[in-house]
Amino acid sequence: MQFAEPTDFAERETLFVEVILPLSLAINYTYRVPYELNDRIAIGKRVVVQFGKHKMYTALVKSICTQPPEFYQAKYIIDVVDDIPVINEKQFEFWDWIASYYLCNEGDVMSAALPTGLKLASETILVIREELPEELVLSEKENLIFQVLQKQQRMSIDDVVELLGQKTVYPIINSLIAKEIIFVAEEVVEKYKPLLKSFIKLNPFYKDQENLKQLFAILERAPKQLDALLAYLKLSRTDQAVPRQLLLEESACGQAALKALLDKDIFSLEKRQVSRLNQMGDEFEVNFELSPAQLHAFNEVQQGFEEKDVVLLHGITASGKTQLYIKLIEKAIANGGQVLFLLPEIALTTQIVERIKQYFGDKIGVYHSKFNDNERVEIWNKVVNGAYQVVLGARSAVFLPFKELKLIVVDEEHEASYKQHEPAPRYQARDAAVFLAHLHQAKVVLGSATPSIESFYNAQTDKYALVTLNERFGGVQLPLQQVVSIAEETKRKKMTSYFTSVLIDDMATALENKEQVILFQNRRGYATILICATCGYAPKCVNCDVSLTYHKTSGKLHCHYCGYHQSSINICPACGSVHIEQKGFGTERIEEELSLIFPEAKMARLDLDSTRTKNSLQQIISDFQDKKTQVLIGTQMVAKGLDFDNVSLIGVINADTLLNYPDFRAFERSYQLLAQVAGRAGRRDKQGKVCIQAYDESHRIIKQVMENDYLQMYADEMDERKQFNYPPFTRLIFVNVKHKDANVLQLASNQLASALRQQLGSRILGPEQPLVARIRNYYIKQIIIKIEKVAPVQKVKTILKDTIRDFNAQKDFKSVITQIDVDPY
Repeated sequence: MQFAEPTDFAERETLFVEVILPLSLAINYTYRVPYELNDRIAIGKRVVVQFGKHKMYTALVKSICTQPPEFYQAKYIIDVVDDIPVINEKQFEFWDWIASYYLCNEGDVMSAALPTGLKLASETILVIREELPEELVLSEKENLIFQVLQKQQRMSIDDVVELLGQKTVYPIINSLIAKEIIFVAEEVVEKYKPLLKSFIKLNPFYKDQENLKQLFAILERAPKQLDALLAYLKLSRTDQAVPRQLLLEESACGQAALKALLDKDIFSLEKRQVSRLNQMGDEFEVNFELSPAQLHAFNEVQQGFEEKDVVLLHGITASGKTQLYIKLIEKAIANGGQVLFLLPEIALTTQIVERIKQYFGDKIGVYHSKFNDNERVEIWNKVVNGAYQVVLGARSAVFLPFKELKLIVVDEEHEASYKQHEPAPRYQARDAAVFLAHLHQAKVVLGSATPSIESFYNAQTDKYALVTLNERFGGVQLPLQQVVSIAEETKRKKMTSYFTSVLIDDMATALENKEQVILFQNRRGYATILICATCGYAPKCVNCDVSLTYHKTSGKLHCHYCGYHQSSINICPACGSVHIEQKGFGTERIEEELSLIFPEAKMARLDLDSTRTKNSLQQIISDFQDKKTQVLIGTQMVAKGLDFDNVSLIGVINADTLLNYPDFRAFERSYQLLAQVAGRAGRRDKQGKVCIQAYDESHRIIKQVMENDYLQMYADEMDERKQFNYPPFTRLIFVNVKHKDANVLQLASNQLASALRQQLGSRILGPEQPLVARIRNYYIKQIIIKIEKVAPVQKVKTILKDTIRDFNAQKDFKSVITQIDVDPY
């Protein structure tokens, strides 16, 4: 792809641009550039185009040429939005690879990569900000939009076109966004409000030492007010305001004393807008020393980088991998480079951001999907401007506009949440990060205590360098682990609700010693299923082939696939019986039962239901870290890299639910999850305990977790996968075929499988029904393609894409949906 400067083109030359629209189109469209915009056009800039009869979109210029399209007359672009490109050359190369490797369209990649605020369309809503800049410098047209917005708060871009009587409104809108007067509200559920915090300032009159002495004398009769003043002086630095909440916490003066000082005009209160990006003004030096084991691993990573671009760091839980990352990041930014630090879950960013910010201050930015769109655009621009040297984010952070990327760290690289499932592109962020690093000639560290089979295989076959860290930081011992048989305890009548006597005793001891407990149950909700004891009726989702889960907090039955919910049942609608039984249990039920056994203990739940709002997750983790709660009950969220110094006991309520899952990765995932959960215990100066409850206590995976024997698990899994031709010995592609009519789906999936089989032979398996055969009223069939490692993968992908395109073009199957998932996880 040739990137040309606008000056390369003669001023009156007829130019054509190939653009990427934020739509899933198989081929990019070409538009004509009006002569007057020739000098403003450039690759990577956004342009306004009309697509269809009425809709306008901001598209991205991918290439510029003088050749008109062959099969249609090119429409004119309406306007150029940007002064400088928002996408750089390496990003386009990266997008091309994503589209090619994961068999999706470039518009899909654009939709995933760009924040909504950079994808303006005619139906985009503009909203006036509640807090406006003190000085408004507006052009005549900007002022006209501002006046209307002050009256009606919101306008669409179509409204602006009508108001100004011109189509070229995007630069004006862009200018208003840049001046922080309006923001884009499309897909932002909650109305944007600047984050305001209260700060306390001392009256400048008391900056004079004599006046301050007199004030001390006056306040001697009001000790609480004096406490507040002393706390302020301790916290403030050279005319710096102190956060009101911090002052209250530090002085314990109380609201009344603070109000009295405000009323007396000794203190003044001011509201300040603070960044939602949680920046820290102070910069801290990296002031820790690596242990001998860490230093050895650090040197091995450096040696590995000399020969390979990717190093797999296999370090047991609590071995201090984060400190190694910090040293590697420090070295990369000292050389003027940017660093991308990927985490699998937003849950992890809370803790790790705070830890890494201690070392890098405001050089670090955070990027993930729980940020609203205004925040995401803010971060995007700061990466473009080079304001952030380190970006810490979830999988979508691979799309940020890096220019000097030198290092990518992928923490907990085995995590399934690095894989995007819906919508396309269905990319694996870990693998995408390896290619992104290759484009930038950067290095990659993949870190995990339980590496994925594929990554460890790559290390064993010399594709990656392997560095092992087998020693816990600070000489802390691995936790004591024990398996308790639920069947045996039930037989001896020692079970209390869902808890064995061993787990109850261990919890009682931990709570008595003022230590904390984490309990793991990989099901949310209260009861997995309601069932009529008389006729066996169980409520099912109206849209999906799954039973509904009972949630006590809402009092409703919920579908965890489509979000459908209905009122719970007390009477069976099938036979009229009132004998409705609850089967199975989730985190809600565990919390309720446990509060009856330990009524004094403060408990919290960490699952999808308790973390729906943006800051709830951070609050739950902060409260647990601050020891405000003693017991944390959670789904797999509690297994992912969290580090609490006071946790002495981990309890796994039922390990069998993980093991008995119909997936070739079930045992690998079970080992990873159980080992990661166990790793949360005893991470400082005291050895922790892990209690795993299971029916099948002799299962090989449980034994391997107990013995911390990753290598044996890897060897066993490799034997099985080789025997049955599964990754890493083959590559997998799933083709999901969907339709609302089961008969049409049956015909369509058989025909598609037959067409693929003619081209690819025995590599094609199916079509078969997946585990859940209907979701959101769409019936599903799955075709599996197994491609041997020596086969030309790109050729197979081309055949697959062409066959599906021909299939979709058939009149009878135009309503059939086909989705390709490369390297399903």
